[in-house]
Amino acid sequence: MSKQSFTIHREEYDSLDELPSDEKYLLQKAIDARELAYAPYSKFKVGAAVQLDSGIIYTGNNQENVAYPSGLCAERVAVFSAMSENPTALIEKIALTARSENFDIAEPVYPCGSCRQVISEYEFNSNQPIRLIIYGTNGKVHVIDGMINLLPYAFNADNLTGKK
Repeated sequence: MSKQSFTIHREEYDSLDELPSDEKYLLQKAIDARELAYAPYSKFKVGAAVQLDSGIIYTGNNQENVAYPSGLCAERVAVFSAMSENPTALIEKIALTARSENFDIAEPVYPCGSCRQVISEYEFNSNQPIRLIIYGTNGKVHVIDGMINLLPYAFNADNLTGKK
């Protein structure tokens, strides 16, 4: 038997103002998208902004439904929108932010498992890490370089072909 361990790498900024200007701009786009979220049930609004290798930015926000499983997360709304219009583009960065009408969110809110899997697939296909900029409502900002830091054993196309 052998044991393995992983080290998760992340950058931590004390506030939005410490971010490089391009990442602060992308995060502001996510904040703007967050405010347009349709979240009448949870009152938990999430916004995402995806920057492609061309520099084009697409935004998305969570879309709830009274039949809860029928909704969609902000990350997938933004990623699917970007890739449906630019199927050969590469995703360089994704900014993500959340706000609750019921409580303060001082810590960054990370993508759910389904969103991690979706982002991981686009990263796997492009063979380059996607930079994630993650924020709550105030306070710290976390920056993650690559989905390997959030989903080290991601299911990918190689699993269907037997490749390693």
